[in-house]
Amino acid sequence: MSQHVHVRLNHGLAVSEDGDLIEQSRCRCGATWTRTFQAAEDDPER
Repeated sequence: MSQHVHVRLNHGLAVSEDGDLIEQSRCRCGATWTRTFQAAEDDPER
């Protein structure tokens, strides 16, 4: 019996209404992951 190793393939990036970055990944087996990076509370750089 072989062992499966998940390979995270980039599936997309998005920005939420709050300005957070949302990263979506998936494996060929169908497993999915979503990571959220919170935006800084300070004023954005201009």
